[in-house]
Amino acid sequence: EVHLVESGGGLVQAGGSLTLSCAASGLTSAHYVVGWFRQAPGKERDLVSCISISDGRARQADSVLGRFTISSDNAKNTVYLRMDSLKPDDSAVYYCAADTWLQSCWGVGYDYWGQGTQVTVSS
Repeated sequence: EVHLVESGGGLVQAGGSLTLSCAASGLTSAHYVVGWFRQAPGKERDLVSCISISDGRARQADSVLGRFTISSDNAKNTVYLRMDSLKPDDSAVYYCAADTWLQSCWGVGYDYWGQGTQVTVSS
């Protein structure tokens, strides 16, 4: 059974930084992708960054390009999302998700989801 556990959320002032972690267990495939999504109240859940574990290819949404960095520690089965220059608009619940079938991490249809972690950026 696959489990994803996010951590690292919290309250930060605008301009500050946070690093989210997504610890995965139960993923036996050598190829899988991990995405970080976020959902603010009243808005849809959006993919903000993702990475393919097998080859390290990553992608970010335009809204976070240059501010967010995704990385993975394969030995720890953990994916990180470093968030710099945070803005109040970045406030949301952040979810990590994983999938073993998607060929590109920038897609829909992730099978496995974490419980989410709240990020609040004050102005």
